[in-house]
Amino acid sequence: MAQTYTKAGVNIKTGEEVVRRIKHVVRSTFSKNVLADIGAFGAFYDAAFPSMKHPVLVSSVDGVGTKLKIAFAMKRYHTVGQDLVNHCVNDIAVCGAMPLFFMDYFATGKLLPSVATKVIEGFVVACKQNSCSLVGGETAEMPGLYAKGEFDLAGTIVGVVEKEKIVDGRKIRRGDVLIGLRSTGLHTNGYSLARKILLPRFALKKKTKELRSTLGDSLLAIHRSYLSPISLLLKHSLVSGMSHITGGGIIGNTMRIIPRGLRITVDWTAWHRPEIFSLIQHAGNVPESDMRRTFNLGVGLIVIAPKQKADDAIALLSRHGEKPVIVGEVVTQ
Repeated sequence: MAQTYTKAGVNIKTGEEVVRRIKHVVRSTFSKNVLADIGAFGAFYDAAFPSMKHPVLVSSVDGVGTKLKIAFAMKRYHTVGQDLVNHCVNDIAVCGAMPLFFMDYFATGKLLPSVATKVIEGFVVACKQNSCSLVGGETAEMPGLYAKGEFDLAGTIVGVVEKEKIVDGRKIRRGDVLIGLRSTGLHTNGYSLARKILLPRFALKKKTKELRSTLGDSLLAIHRSYLSPISLLLKHSLVSGMSHITGGGIIGNTMRIIPRGLRITVDWTAWHRPEIFSLIQHAGNVPESDMRRTFNLGVGLIVIAPKQKADDAIALLSRHGEKPVIVGEVVTQ
């Protein structure tokens, strides 16, 4: 019997159908700098920045991790695309960069156009919110590599910053203040531990007495973008450093930008932890040290501001809808 690529589990027509479905929404993210349409072998972006003296490109790549397992169980696919874009945006925004374009990688065992379209529509929503162009991506169908109904995501973002305005922590000094901005939940980190503890004990689609929503809704809360508050702070020159709180927690991520000879202290009682973290800790009897190392615990961004500018930074953030809180300071080793 003759064998074909389709019989082996890869349907090229299905891939073409996905492209047909998403072309118009993806085009809606294009800026004037995007020079090629979807379908070209490469994405073309006009890298002319006439308003900048010395533009520096900043890039990052990341994934969504096992948060995808919750999306599969809930059959909710549009939010994980937003998670991925926002995560990548935050990683370059804390360096002072503004996002230019995003590219995705979607891999699955059997391509379902309805699912892939939902995911890509999530990319589009977040790209528009972050003024970022979705210039291309790869959709891979690989039978036998993924469990039925499952897929994986990765994304790459490229942004730009004026060289003299790069934020890399070199301006951080002893006495600087750590200001925390709220997270929307776990964001995209710690799900392997959260799933191991919570899923055997609680139903995803039922409310628990500890949460105001279902467990599934809490776990799928979208990883928020901090681009707007970061842009405000940069515009007013109120920061000496910033850290996006992902795996490694507040200490692990913030110490990445702290100059040698300095360290940070954190007042872990300065803010109220969202109930989802308390549920995880109590249900799994998780040591406090492991909670701090694994999760953001309700603070998704740390802004480090000179002490004399901290009040101005807090006031500015508060006027624009944030609820900033002083969570620590920079001290000597």
